Amino acid sequence: MAPQPDLVVVGAGHAGCEAALGAARMGARVVVVTLRRDTVAQMPCNPAMGGIGKGHLMAEIDALGGVQAWAADRAGLQFRVLNRSRGAAVWGPRVQCDKARYSLLMLRLLERARNISLIEGEAVGLIGGGGRIEGLRLGDGRRVTGRAVLLTTGTFLGGLLHTGDERRDGGRFGEPASHGLGRDLAGLGLELRRYKTGTPPRLHRDSLDYARLREQRGDESPLPFSWRTREVRNRVSCWVTRTPPLVRTIVNENLDRSPLYSGRIAGTGPRYCPSIEDKVVRFPDHEEHTVFLEPEGLTTPSVYVNGLSTSLPRDVQERIVHAVPGLERACFLRHGYAVEYDVVAAVQVGRTLRVRGLDNLYLAGQVLGTSGYEEAAAQGLLAGVNAILEGRSREPLCLGREEAYIGVLIDDLITRDHREPYRMMTSRAEHRLLLGVDSARERLMARGVALGLVPERAFHVERRRWKARDRVAAALESERVNSDNETAAALLDLAGVDLRRATTWAALLRRPDLEAGAVAARIPGLAELSDEDRSVVVSRLRYAGYLERHQRERERVRRLRARRIPETLLAGGAPGLSREVAELLAHHQPATLADAEQLPGMTPAAMAILAGRVASEGRKTGAGGDPGG
Repeated sequence: MAPQPDLVVVGAGHAGCEAALGAARMGARVVVVTLRRDTVAQMPCNPAMGGIGKGHLMAEIDALGGVQAWAADRAGLQFRVLNRSRGAAVWGPRVQCDKARYSLLMLRLLERARNISLIEGEAVGLIGGGGRIEGLRLGDGRRVTGRAVLLTTGTFLGGLLHTGDERRDGGRFGEPASHGLGRDLAGLGLELRRYKTGTPPRLHRDSLDYARLREQRGDESPLPFSWRTREVRNRVSCWVTRTPPLVRTIVNENLDRSPLYSGRIAGTGPRYCPSIEDKVVRFPDHEEHTVFLEPEGLTTPSVYVNGLSTSLPRDVQERIVHAVPGLERACFLRHGYAVEYDVVAAVQVGRTLRVRGLDNLYLAGQVLGTSGYEEAAAQGLLAGVNAILEGRSREPLCLGREEAYIGVLIDDLITRDHREPYRMMTSRAEHRLLLGVDSARERLMARGVALGLVPERAFHVERRRWKARDRVAAALESERVNSDNETAAALLDLAGVDLRRATTWAALLRRPDLEAGAVAARIPGLAELSDEDRSVVVSRLRYAGYLERHQRERERVRRLRARRIPETLLAGGAPGLSREVAELLAHHQPATLADAEQLPGMTPAAMAILAGRVASEGRKTGAGGDPGG
């Protein structure tokens, strides 16, 4: 008899793939259950990854040893960094992918992994009881058991597809919904909520009038996402147009035919990715809206119409699209639709993404109410790794808000009671200056090595780069530039900088009017770095004061995180705390003072009382010390 799997993963989307591959690289035996092999890691919405906030998640997944960035590099069609007009900490690398190639790359990884078995089948129910889940029941009567079960069911729980008056069961286009798993989760006492998302029409690329569209090219020198990738290149252009006022008129005349506004959809939709109906209703003063036309692959004629997500009837969708400049003769390959689905309220899982009160059931991805491939992959990697670590009685992988955007994501999900699909944005991170894409490997790669997900040789290569940057930065702080030498004259000629007194290269580079690239060849050490490393050094010099301030705050949070809260204080509260705060602690069960500080409703006064009580309890047990206040 074959040994029991360490992990059974339901779903082979972005969360399921990262979970399975991460667990397998840790030496675990993994079974992945998916409806069809040819739908592994599909991109049912825009085949693009990254962007502002989401690109940060991709960089962190990659630093920990995940594969999403690697596959995106190899399937990449166009690479661009968004938000370049602002500071480097909030730059958002983005890649338009070939959706078929991305899916094929992930399928090959699953099939070639020695520890992974891929099973086609429909999971219709859970097996187990008494606080423990033992496995799954499949639609054909088979049973799959394992030491831990991870559900990454995406939008399939109770899924309904809407296009105008048309309504049909489905998790996404062409695939059936799942009903049995949702009933079993509710039977376990879990709260389910109804969410909604949507997708726009797909058009044939040869039917667009490119003379009326604005071309959007990729970056001149594109950078790869992954440490595994040496270089990438742009293969396609995207295109931009705008809706005319006529579109607003068409939408308003047909709102009664929209399932969003006729009451046929009960689910809550994403605030930050609204349909064209939502845009027209919520922003009545906007006469125009931007539309991005993005190729879905090299071997498909399909173009994704980003900005026109809709569930209006087919005839109305065609009127809207044909009213847009450049799309007057556009041929539809698929109409847009909305999908309504069930999610599990995320406050019911802990930091490892294990369901509270159940020994071995984990959840990750859209089933926890998030939106986006990147958020799903981050959760999948974390849940898969933790299912194995907890099964081996090892310390779980838990990242703080001050350490990573993944930490922000998990903390937001489990402590803030979100009532709409969650999307990562840089504004959600209090320490975002320290959490840039450029620092992800420095922050997290050592953890990936410790978990067995990142080869040590790759870590050593990266570490040499970091040390080189540090050496150059230190030299720039000490190397002086005199006002009467040849370099000063060159600075005036190259960059218009009139050097009137001696200074350091670092002080010069902090000047916002100095373009580092223009003078790099004159700066000792900086010229030898790659463009990417040079940009990192200059950015950190310019933001040094802010970075130091954030670093001090991060160290304070780390001290708080080191102080664990005794269970007695969580259960009975501490003298001086209000009943509201005591109930808050009892409900959320924060493990550390840093976790408690993030709870909504925790005041500075309450934190001071709690920190004092934790210190007092620590002295009693011999674990006292500075509580970090």
